[in-house]
Order: sequence, then structure tokens, then C-alpha cells
Amino acid sequence: MSLVRRVAAGAAGVCLIVVGAASAAFAHVTVNPGEATVGGFSKLDFRVPNEEVTAATNKIEVQFPTDVPIVSVGVMPHQGWTYSIEKTKLAAPVKDDDGNEITDVVSKISWSGGTIKPGEFDEFSVSVGPLPDKPTSLTFKTVQTYDNGDVVRWIDEAAKGQPEPAHPAPVLTILARPVHRVRRTAPHGHSANLRPR
Repeated sequence: MSLVRRVAAGAAGVCLIVVGAASAAFAHVTVNPGEATVGGFSKLDFRVPNEEVTAATNKIEVQFPTDVPIVSVGVMPHQGWTYSIEKTKLAAPVKDDDGNEITDVVSKISWSGGTIKPGEFDEFSVSVGPLPDKPTSLTFKTVQTYDNGDVVRWIDEAAKGQPEPAHPAPVLTILARPVHRVRRTAPHGHSANLRPR
């Protein structure tokens, strides 16, 4: 084989590997963005691809964590789909930003009535907050149902240092607020020390 052909074959192999990896990632149900800041509110989009060749997705169920409850959850209407909300009672009440006592929180949201055809994906949006006040991760176990009766459970939790499971659950990582450093100007034009805000 000539050098040109060997280079071309190698490039094709690289392309196949990259495309394969991208396809595998695309096939997962994910939450976007995958990161948010402690204590804030965030709009989350659950991206749902169709993995079947002939069947359409017709139902999505997203479970919300209740061990780290999210007090406020709002659902963005999605044309062609209807949604239902399930709530669970907390073992101990929590308070919202206005000081109101909250005794139950959203535990699951289900979307149904629409279709995601083969080769397509769709996104289902919610507004959530306030997020936990300490860095952590929130897992949103998801069940995807097809119109041929197939059910895919995106509920596997990845173990640190281990390969990604076949059906990983969507995970939102909560990050600490970034530290901003400001320059304070002293009298007579001298610069003071930099201190974190």
C-alpha cells in the first residue's frame, strides 16, 4: 500500500472512531447544561434522542431527587405534548426564599402524547431552584417509552473511575461560586493588596 493510501486509510479510521463516539453520546438522554452554580435558579433541558429504527418515543418520565429537594419547579409547555407532575411529602419541611414552609416537592414529571421519530431528538425544559447551597450532583433518572412497547431506563449511576454505564442517568453538577478578586486603590495612587470578594 502506498503512503498516500495508508494516510487516507488512517484518516478514515479516525473519522469512524470520532463519529462512533459522537453517535454514542448523542444516543444518551442528557440534561443541559450539565453544570450550574450553588444557590441559583437554572433552566434545564432534558434532551431525548430516539434510538429505535422503526418505533417512535411517545413518553418520557423524569424523576427528581428528593434527598436534595428542589423547592421550585416550573415546566415549559411543549407543543404536541402534555405533562403531569407528581409530588412527594418531605420527611422534614424546608423553607423557600420567601420563608414559606414547603412540605412537598416535585418527584416526577411525565410528558406524553407527542412523538419523537427515528433519527430525531427533542428537548423538554423546566425551570428549577434554588439549587443546593453546597457543591454536589443531582441525578435525574429517566424512563423512555416507545410506541412498540420498548422501555429504556436511563437510571444507571456512573462510579468514579469506572467506564460509563450503558444507560447513564442524566446528572447535573452543582459548582461553587467562582471567587472574584478585586483591586482596591489606596490613597495617593498606591495599589492595595488583592483580596477575594
